[in-house]
Amino acid sequence: MGVIHRRASDEKKWLWDDVGVYRYNSNDATKQVLIGHAEGAHNFEIRCFTIPPRGFSSLDSHAHDHGVMIMQGRARVMLGDQFQEVEAGDVIYIPPFERHQFENLTDEPFSFLCVIPPKPIAPT
Repeated sequence: MGVIHRRASDEKKWLWDDVGVYRYNSNDATKQVLIGHAEGAHNFEIRCFTIPPRGFSSLDSHAHDHGVMIMQGRARVMLGDQFQEVEAGDVIYIPPFERHQFENLTDEPFSFLCVIPPKPIAPT
């Protein structure tokens, strides 16, 4: 059966009822897994990241590709050795093994959705 996570009532923040919020890196960025194994999805995950004002995401490079949609704010994104500004509504493809990082350029939160292949389930 399908699952619906309803957006929390605070329209200034991208939060959903019954979805945990986890600290993502050392500058208080957060991550929420909106759709993943817990919802029964076996082929993808949808995650929401929020980067605080003037903060940044981790500098990453992964074996999987990403689809990213900017939900709120404005940032500079590093893709490989290129830098470009992005804002709400922009969509980004990040291929496997490409170094990438987001830097929030504003005094407001920066939020984006990220779609990836499923993470392996940790053994119990």
